[in-house]
Amino acid sequence: MTETKKSIWSYLPITFLTALFCCVLWGSASPAIKIAYDIFKILPEDTASRIMLAGARFLLAGAMTIVFGSILSRKMLIPQKGSFKYIAVLSLLQTVGQYFFFFMSLAYISGVKGSIINASGNFLAIIVAACIFKLEKLTVRKLAGCVVGFSGIILVLGGFKTLFDGSAISFQGEGAMLMAALFFAFSSCVIKIFSRYENPVVLSGYQFMLGGLVLFIIGAIMGGHLYFYSVSCVYNLVYMGFISAGAYTLWGVLLKHNPVSRVSIFGFINPVMGVMLSALFLGENNEAFSITGLMALLLVAAGIVIVNTGAEK
Repeated sequence: MTETKKSIWSYLPITFLTALFCCVLWGSASPAIKIAYDIFKILPEDTASRIMLAGARFLLAGAMTIVFGSILSRKMLIPQKGSFKYIAVLSLLQTVGQYFFFFMSLAYISGVKGSIINASGNFLAIIVAACIFKLEKLTVRKLAGCVVGFSGIILVLGGFKTLFDGSAISFQGEGAMLMAALFFAFSSCVIKIFSRYENPVVLSGYQFMLGGLVLFIIGAIMGGHLYFYSVSCVYNLVYMGFISAGAYTLWGVLLKHNPVSRVSIFGFINPVMGVMLSALFLGENNEAFSITGLMALLLVAAGIVIVNTGAEK
């Protein structure tokens, strides 16, 4: 009997509950960031302070990821000699690039819209992997899933008419979230390539810290500030760090002990949790449970299921 069959992480109820917990964490990112803007008193036009907040979050997330990974590995995780170039490239794409636009976007759009648009990264990653990095083939099934998923994105953006006249789309809001999704797509492919040479937990943990440090320094140079007005600011920042560290570490454990298809299929829960938690904590019920919002969410979730059905082990 193999280690995968023996592991508690391979039992379906454990796999499902753990994946659900990860998706709740990832889904809570949008409302947590918007709440952070409120309690840290960061105005939409204060780009420098938003960058500092993102930097502080990922400095914490990186440290937590390394600690969690070291505990699970029962040894201190340290990059191999020569891995810094992988960490540097990954931090530029996954942390600096992606979250610069992610944090910018959420200052201008709702958590519901942000959660749905951000899910486009799942489909962009497939296209980038197949057409640019040649990591996999763009099958009919994957293409169909992308078409279904992008239909939901277009719907939440206001339909094809809005795309052509740009009346309801801004670069700072919807455009920035699409840019964040594009950076996610490239970083997903890059980490798959770099993981051949270095432990993916090491790569992610240290790139979080490096990217967080870069963002924090850039924000400080631009004149940003990060004032802790109450203890809730501390709780919020620690939680935002845990979102990335906790979810990434547990998701990695599931991938280690299960076929990829069995875990990745649960990715459809991410935008669902983002929409539900935005409605719960931000009061965005009207947008979350409107016909347009529900249809867009259904299409995006269906698209994620389709592209991950029958994925290779």
